[in-house]
Amino acid sequence: MESKTNFTAQGEREKFGSRLGFILISAGCAIGLGNVWRFPYIVSQYGGAAFILLYLLFLVIFGLPIMTMEFAVGRASQKSIANSFTALEPKGTKWHWFSWVGMVGNYLLMMFYTVVTAWMFIYFYKMIAGDFVGQTSTEVSAQFDAMNANPWLLVGVTALVVALGVVVCSLGLKKGVEKINKIMMLCLLAIILVLAVYVCTLDGAGEGLKYYLVPNFNNIVYDADGNFILGQVVFAALGQAFFTLSIGMGSMAIFGSYIKKDRSLFGESASIALLDTGVAFVAGLIVIPATFVYPVEGAETGGPGLIFKTLPNIFNHLEGGRIWGAFFFLFMIFAAMSTVTAVFENIIAFGMDKWGWSRKKSCIINVILLFVLVLPCILGFNVLSAFTPLGPKTSIMDLEDFIVSNNILPLGSLIYVLFCTFDKKAWGWNNFLTEANQGKGLKISKNLRIYCKYVLPILLIIFYVYGIVSMFI
Repeated sequence: MESKTNFTAQGEREKFGSRLGFILISAGCAIGLGNVWRFPYIVSQYGGAAFILLYLLFLVIFGLPIMTMEFAVGRASQKSIANSFTALEPKGTKWHWFSWVGMVGNYLLMMFYTVVTAWMFIYFYKMIAGDFVGQTSTEVSAQFDAMNANPWLLVGVTALVVALGVVVCSLGLKKGVEKINKIMMLCLLAIILVLAVYVCTLDGAGEGLKYYLVPNFNNIVYDADGNFILGQVVFAALGQAFFTLSIGMGSMAIFGSYIKKDRSLFGESASIALLDTGVAFVAGLIVIPATFVYPVEGAETGGPGLIFKTLPNIFNHLEGGRIWGAFFFLFMIFAAMSTVTAVFENIIAFGMDKWGWSRKKSCIINVILLFVLVLPCILGFNVLSAFTPLGPKTSIMDLEDFIVSNNILPLGSLIYVLFCTFDKKAWGWNNFLTEANQGKGLKISKNLRIYCKYVLPILLIIFYVYGIVSMFI
């Protein structure tokens, strides 16, 4: 008889088969395209190693506590975001209302993230086919624009991405999500290490390594024109530490509900953050030296332009670049698909936990729903390109990203912090601490209560307001 929820026939919730599986899948959800196209750029822009130190500081005091809280809510409730707040909240409170906001965030994220993943598949094919061979930087750049101008191509490949993600989840937690993600993550780590060694040993890579790794503390205080930018740099480091962990909309809570109580949650959060940061750091060892080995006239150093316009041109001029470029985009596919399958699991589990759907039913409904929901983003690059919701040169993808990154993630994180630190009207600090510190590993000190209850929410509010204001001013 088919199980109607995320529970086994014996009534126990499904569990990961191993600790490694949990860490790799959770890290896979956090490790994404931002690790490659944002981290190297922002680190090099704001002082290299000096910025990394600032980022690591915020990761420890800002990102890790919130990730631990999200894991704790999931593990204590044994439910996804669909019912986790309902299971833990005091009677009469309305914390469970956030479950709908969090799920909207998951859908919105996949409405544009699957399209970007489709770009990776297309460029992997282009590299293998040799589409960039012999082309100028202008011609390489034009291929990206031509790809987005073709809605049928994007619809077809994005549909493939959605189908692959749902198929993995349809196989179940252990046989599908855990098994496939472990393979993808291990392949990702192997490929990125090989690429890093190759790029770092190229003639001329030394200057790039120096630029990336040697601290320049002046760059985190003043820009090239002498303007004071310390506040901007602090916000950038805080933002990177915050967004890199994918916290605030239940994407981590679902995996918390699948793990046993033999390991402390702060220790597991630290392991995941270390793996996520390691991948981002190694990605920088590939991207930054490569731009020094072969500087491209008019090259873009951040965002999609770095990956789809600058790097293909660089690989095009390196010995064996066609092969290495194909490996790079294969690495990007693994990074993107690990996030896609992890978030899909959260989406599919929502229907299973909320309405008692079988996994099969939830997969069928969501594969159709997700395919329809990706269409606005795709059409925003061509048919609906005249619609610029956030100003000139913006698209529907920018709007979707803004709603998720600048609103749902920080506000969702604030909800988790308040829920885990305020007593009587919420789950409370003592309940959170008891759950988080069960098992072996690093513990959260009870002395952090004041910081988590008062300082952390204030930081989140400041971060949220600054992000909104800077977007429109």
